[in-house]
Amino acid sequence: MYFDFQNLANMYEGKYPHKRYRLTLEFLKKHIATKETILDLGITNPFSEIMKNEGYTVINTSGEDLDTDFNFVENVNADVVTAFEIFEHLVAPYNVLRAIKSDKLVASIPMRLWFAKAYKSKTDPWDRHYHEFEDWQFDWLLEKAGWEIKARQKWTNPTKKIGIRPILRYFTNRYYLIYAERSTK
Repeated sequence: MYFDFQNLANMYEGKYPHKRYRLTLEFLKKHIATKETILDLGITNPFSEIMKNEGYTVINTSGEDLDTDFNFVENVNADVVTAFEIFEHLVAPYNVLRAIKSDKLVASIPMRLWFAKAYKSKTDPWDRHYHEFEDWQFDWLLEKAGWEIKARQKWTNPTKKIGIRPILRYFTNRYYLIYAERSTK
C-alpha cells in the first residue's frame, strides 16, 4: 500500500510538509520492515499516522519531558525508535539517546542554517529549538551516545517566497535524516 500524499495535501490544505514526509517515508521503508514495532518519540502526529497507514505498528510517547523523564522510552519493547524533528527541542538529547533500549534508530533534524536564526515560536513556549545542529554535530552526538550511523540523507526546503533567504533555501540542505544501529564498540 502506498500512502496518497496528494490526498493528504487536499485533506489538510497545504498545512503539512509533504516533501519531508515523502522523503522520510521512503527512507524509513528502505531501512525498516513493517513487521518491526516502532516507538516514535513525540505525541501522535500526522507522520505517525502516515506510518500506521503504511502498515507499521507505532507507539508514541505521551508528551512527557524527554530531557528528564525517559521511563516510557526505557520500558517500551520496540524494535525501532523514530525521532523526527524532536532532538532540537531537547536541552540534553544525549540522555534520551542513551536510554533507548532498541537497537535501531531513525531520526531527523532540521539543520542549522547560517543565514537564519534558530526557530522560536512567538505563541507556543514549547515550540522552540534549543539546538540546531550541523550534520557533523548530530553525528558526533549519536556516536557519543552509542550509535553507529549506517545511512544518511539530506534535502533542501525551498519556499515560494521572494528574497535572498528563499533563494538560498533552494540549494542549502535544511533536513538531515539518519538510520543508526546500537554500536557494538
